[in-house]
Amino acid sequence: MIQGSMQHWPLLVGTILDHAERQHGTQEVVSRSVEGPIHRTTYAEIARRARQCAAALARLGVRPGDRVATLAWNTHRHVEAWYGAAHIGAIYHTVNPRLFESQIAFIVNDAQDRVILADLSFVPLLERLQDSCLRGRTIILLTSAGHMPDSPLDLLCYEDLIAAEADDLPRLMLPEDAPCGLCYTSGTTGDPKGVLYSHRSNVLQALITHGPDVMALSAMSVVLPIVPMFHANAWSLAFSAPMVGAKLVLPGNRLDAESICDLMRKEGVTMAFGVPSVWIDAIPRLRAEGRGTLERLLVGGAAVPRAMVEDFAAIGITMAQGWGMTEMSPLGTTTAPKPAMAGLSPREQIDQRLKAGAPFYGVETRIVGADGEVLPCDDVHTGALQVRGPCVVAEYWRGAGGVVLDAEGWFDTGDIAAIDRFGYVRIADRAKDVIKSGGEWISSIDLECAAASHPAIREAAAIAIAHPRWGERPLLVAVRAAGASLSEAELIAWLGGRVAKWWLPDRVIFVADLPHTATGKLDKRALRQQYGADCPPTAEDNRQHC
Repeated sequence: MIQGSMQHWPLLVGTILDHAERQHGTQEVVSRSVEGPIHRTTYAEIARRARQCAAALARLGVRPGDRVATLAWNTHRHVEAWYGAAHIGAIYHTVNPRLFESQIAFIVNDAQDRVILADLSFVPLLERLQDSCLRGRTIILLTSAGHMPDSPLDLLCYEDLIAAEADDLPRLMLPEDAPCGLCYTSGTTGDPKGVLYSHRSNVLQALITHGPDVMALSAMSVVLPIVPMFHANAWSLAFSAPMVGAKLVLPGNRLDAESICDLMRKEGVTMAFGVPSVWIDAIPRLRAEGRGTLERLLVGGAAVPRAMVEDFAAIGITMAQGWGMTEMSPLGTTTAPKPAMAGLSPREQIDQRLKAGAPFYGVETRIVGADGEVLPCDDVHTGALQVRGPCVVAEYWRGAGGVVLDAEGWFDTGDIAAIDRFGYVRIADRAKDVIKSGGEWISSIDLECAAASHPAIREAAAIAIAHPRWGERPLLVAVRAAGASLSEAELIAWLGGRVAKWWLPDRVIFVADLPHTATGKLDKRALRQQYGADCPPTAEDNRQHC
């Protein structure tokens, strides 16, 4: 067979930082350090220190294919550790500190991590995990000698380790399909499962997602990834930002609205990325203080209520929504506009932006029915959402979960969705969260978004409760906005004009706060455990399905 005559140039993540060093070496990388002060560096310095980190890891015995765990916030040292591990063919493994300690121990043991690089704030956590998963593992604290704590653990100092190394270690040349990163699912159903990214998948994801219809990044952008690096690869921003030379602003461990807004204002942030819960408290501050330089948000990880889109539009900020999974590297769709949508009314335009969006190049989507038939893209039929592409998982780490692809290479996402004529995906629900009432589906997501659009509601979650006649009925658990006095009856009456009558919740329970998972999503499992068995139907439970 005749082959092309172009150079064989493997897609390795190290080439991203090489490019940033050569072409954008003076561009700033700003971190709010875990120790407190703002730290300023450049891509050239990040690249130099990443090579020193690689040399230090190699001196500690790390070899190609070894797992190097990181238990860290978004800082310059965390970025250096990712590239340092990749430089010598090791695999960076992001450990989510928000998981239960038993899950963290499972993940570290399952990954068989050789080294753990951790921030100062996680020393107490590490001390509690000592007996369950740390024995025989080298622990490096991402700090300087002056901040090293007293601890029963045998801890090494990151700054001391890399200071002892030269910065000229040659990068190990690998095939592009070599493993590069390991990220575990959040374990909401059973044990977490590892997704092993390759150099190729990481580079392709960065190449695809920095484009104008996804993240719209350029060398002129000032980027704030609020989404943690331990959450689904930080949406690839540690790769896509240096790829284009964008100024990277890293928030460290201070993710409250005041700290985030202060950092955006002082550093001239133009684009920010995070889950919806991050912005609930930030919106009033942005409304009062103005948007400053902030132009665009990409929001993902959970459904966005209409009120949030409208609030940002009123402030002058364009909000796009993205959808994906750890298993997809992670982004798969965004709400980039299409010319065919130009004739839609303003309300219909917002309707489109409330969906998960359309897949970009490298992602294929379809929905299938219960018997496996492919369903039409009419925004009416709903079915199991399936995806495939070069950045989609083919199997889990160490075979967890068994076979995950069908004979044609499609991966079942676990979402119930519809696809419209524009190719936009509308997530109806997670398969495990959909409320099946009287043989019909009620979307917990749509019900939550409708409730959260009430000005007196800060956040809402809908779960199914058992019902003797209908099988299941919706229970709404809601958090009132500060100072609001909305009643159960008032909220149900308000929803009556916005959702089908048979969708109306049988009960509304007001709480001070809602539980969230380690990745910032509503923890439906915790809500079902707390309320599902203890909320009998009320006198209003005989609503007709109509």
